[in-house]
Amino acid sequence: MRTAFACFLAAFALAVPAAAQDDEVPYWAAINVDEINMRKGPSTTYPIDWVYTRKGLPVKVLRKREGWRYVEDMDGTRGWFVGRMLTRTRTAIVTGEGVAPMRAEPNAGASLSWNAEPGVVGRLGECEAGWCEFDVEGRAAWIEADRIWGDGEP
Repeated sequence: MRTAFACFLAAFALAVPAAAQDDEVPYWAAINVDEINMRKGPSTTYPIDWVYTRKGLPVKVLRKREGWRYVEDMDGTRGWFVGRMLTRTRTAIVTGEGVAPMRAEPNAGASLSWNAEPGVVGRLGECEAGWCEFDVEGRAAWIEADRIWGDGEP
């Protein structure tokens, strides 16, 4: 009986750090609703600073408080979102001036698949050697990592 209890305690002790890693901040998230209010504080009693109407938009989660997440957007704006309205799905947004070439392979000499305008949001895939897989509504190609916000460590 003692051996079984000791095994249970050991398994529990190993499981807790793994679960805690899921809760570590900062981390990337994405808006998972069509409209979300950014508030000055972590409660509906705080005033609304901004209303975001862009599902899939990436944000950095900097802090957590109960069901709320303190986030930063690509412009550096910070505020509180309701946590359940975010997803851990990795997305990114095209930044910079002019169109960003989307390549068939992760190098500048690869054939052009299409061009993405600044502001386009897509699902982020693997990144390697300064390039990231980027999927916009089922059209996937490679984009230079310096043309997107949402990749790398938060």
